[in-house]
Amino acid sequence: MSDTSRRHDLVRVDPVAWAAWLKTRPDLAGLRHLERWAEAGRPLIVRRRVPGETDPGIPLGLPMPPADGKRRIGLILPARVLIPMAAPDLAGTCDHAPATWQPAIASLLALGRDYGLQPRPFGSLLWQAVTGLTYLSETSDLDLLWPCQEPVPTSLLAGLAAIAATAPMRIDGEILLPDGTGLHWRELRDAPADGSVLAKGRHGVTLRPVASLREPVTA
Repeated sequence: MSDTSRRHDLVRVDPVAWAAWLKTRPDLAGLRHLERWAEAGRPLIVRRRVPGETDPGIPLGLPMPPADGKRRIGLILPARVLIPMAAPDLAGTCDHAPATWQPAIASLLALGRDYGLQPRPFGSLLWQAVTGLTYLSETSDLDLLWPCQEPVPTSLLAGLAAIAATAPMRIDGEILLPDGTGLHWRELRDAPADGSVLAKGRHGVTLRPVASLREPVTA
């Protein structure tokens, strides 16, 4: 695997490399599922590098299921031991969501079709779908990525807000730009036209002007 990964990309780990890494983390001994994580084909997710991390490998994350304390494990592994994994979209994972979510998910999928977009989950729905373990509950959020070109349509953001206003769960997530930058959709919707929003990439967080990111609101 080449080091061209982006935040939210999924990767599988060579089981031998995984076992070697686990030996360096005695603090994780006894966590259920962890020893066979790579052998079972379960993925890790590429995350943002945090200040102070100097290892040249790829920064990765793994949230454990709520039954295991919801512990978030951060690690860095070399690209050579990682295999890219295609991330499932919302349509491919919705069967894992609670029944009470299904009407809102149907509306989100319809909104995506209106704009030629395929939202994809991250967070609890993603992890339940790709691991087969229990991450979701009736109080979970639905976290979605919306891959978009720039500028982002204001009507898409308004549509998301309208669905979120009546959904039984909190609908969170990011607009994902072509360069892999993530923008919180509510922040982008609510920011003034002459303001700026946080833009998250694999190598850090920057401020970017709203005027270049969001279509202007027309009367």
